[in-house]
Amino acid sequence: MASQPSGTSESSHSAAIPAVDIDAAYAAELDFLYGRLNYERVPERARSLGDFRLERMRELLARIGDPQFAIPCIHITGSKGKGSVATMVARVLEDAGLRVGLFTSPHLIDYAERFTINGAKPQPKLLLPLMLQLRDIAAFMDAHSPHGGPTFFELTTALGWLLFLQQQVDYVVLEVGLGGRLDSTNICAPLVTAITSISFDHTRLLGETLEKIASEKAGIIKSHVPVISGAIDPSARQAIAIRAEEKGAPLRQLGEQFEITSIKKRENTETLLPFPLLSVTGSTGTWDDIEVGMPGNHQATNASLALAILVELRKAGLRVSDAAIRSGLSRAQISCRIEVLSTKPLYIVDAAHNVASLRALIDTLKEVGAENRRVVFAVSRDKDAEQMLQTLDSFATEIILTQYVKNPRSVPVPELEEMARRTLTCQWSANSNPLAAVSEAIQRSSPTDLVAGTGSLFLAAELKESFLATSN
Repeated sequence: MASQPSGTSESSHSAAIPAVDIDAAYAAELDFLYGRLNYERVPERARSLGDFRLERMRELLARIGDPQFAIPCIHITGSKGKGSVATMVARVLEDAGLRVGLFTSPHLIDYAERFTINGAKPQPKLLLPLMLQLRDIAAFMDAHSPHGGPTFFELTTALGWLLFLQQQVDYVVLEVGLGGRLDSTNICAPLVTAITSISFDHTRLLGETLEKIASEKAGIIKSHVPVISGAIDPSARQAIAIRAEEKGAPLRQLGEQFEITSIKKRENTETLLPFPLLSVTGSTGTWDDIEVGMPGNHQATNASLALAILVELRKAGLRVSDAAIRSGLSRAQISCRIEVLSTKPLYIVDAAHNVASLRALIDTLKEVGAENRRVVFAVSRDKDAEQMLQTLDSFATEIILTQYVKNPRSVPVPELEEMARRTLTCQWSANSNPLAAVSEAIQRSSPTDLVAGTGSLFLAAELKESFLATSN
C-alpha cells in the first residue's frame, strides 16, 4: 500500500476551521461526497455487481486505522425490514444503558441521519473534521490506488466508523446498504448477523431468483457467528442454511428454532392503526404480549427477529434485562414507515418500495376502515412499477401518479400513465408535482378518508420534508 500524504489527522483539520465557517465547510464536504459515484442516485441498469469491490473498501478502512474492528457490532441485511430491526435492536441496547451507534441508509432529509448515537444525529462540527480526513484519503486513492477512488457510500460507511470510534460507542448496529456479500458494510467483526427477509428486489444486481438473492445477502454470515433469519421461501432458507453450515455459524431460523405463537392487536384510538402484541417461543425463550411500537403484523415479525438477535447477544455475555427488551421494542419507531403526518383525513407516508412491502402496508391500512383510500404513488426505475400498481389497484379508491423532485431515479409520470392504462381498474390521475398531488388528494378527502404517499423512500422523504416545512 502506498504511503498517503501527511496532514490528514482530525486535529489538524479541526484546528484549521473557524467556528463561523463550519456550516459552509460542511456543505462543501457534502457537495464533495455527493459528487462521488453514488449508486443511490444511479439507475440499476447502469451498474453491476462488478462495480462493488471490497478491496477498495478494505484499503480505505486500513488507511483510517480499521476502526470497524475496534467496536462490537450487529450486522443486518434483508429485502425489507432491516431498518426496522436495526432500530429495534438499537433502542433496546440504549434502554440497557449502553451507548449505541446506529448506521442506516439512505437518509430521508439530513445526511447526518445515517449515523445516530442513542437516537441523536451528530452535529456538523463533529462530522466535519472526519469528512476532511476522508477527503484527503479519497484524493490520494483517486490518484494512486489500484482499486480506484472510493464511492459515496464507501466514504459514508467509513465516516460512520470514524464517528462511532471517536464518540466511544459501546456497540454499533449496522444496516447493509444493498445486498450483503459485496456491500461496503461487510468488512466488520459482528457478534450476530441477521437476514430479515428475502423478496424480489434489485434483481438485476442480486439475481433473478429468491435463492440467488438469499445467497448474496447470506454473504454477511461470518465464521462461527450466530445468524438470525426471517426468510420464508424454502429456496431462500436453504441458501442461507448452506452458507451458515459452510461458515459453522449457528442458525436461528424463524419458524424453526423460534416461532411466533400469537399476534394480538392494540388499536390506536385516534388513527385506528393496529399495533401488535407479540408472543414468541423457542430458542428465544418464551415471551408473551410484547408491545411493538410500530404498526402492522409485519413489524411483529421484525420484532421477533430483533428479540432473537438480543437473545444471542445475551448468550455472548451482554447484560440486557427483560425490561429493557420490552421497553426498547415498545418505543422503537422509524421515520416513513406507516408514519402518520396528520389525521382527518388520515395522512400517512410509507417507504414501501417493492411488492412485498406494499402488501404489508396494505394489510395494515385495511385495518383502518377508511371510507375512501387515495394513494399518491412514485417509484424508482429499478423497481417493478407495473406489478406494484397492480398490487395497489384492488386496495385504492384512487391512485395519483407522481414522481420525485430531488432524485433522478424516478419513473417519469408519462411512463407511469402508460402502465396505468394497461393495469389499473380503479380511478387514477397524474400530477408530476408530488406536493400538489398530495394536496389534491387531501382536498378531495373527507375526515374519515385515508391518504397515503408510498412507492419509495425518496417519495416518502420528500413528502415528509414538505409537511414539516409547512407545519413549522
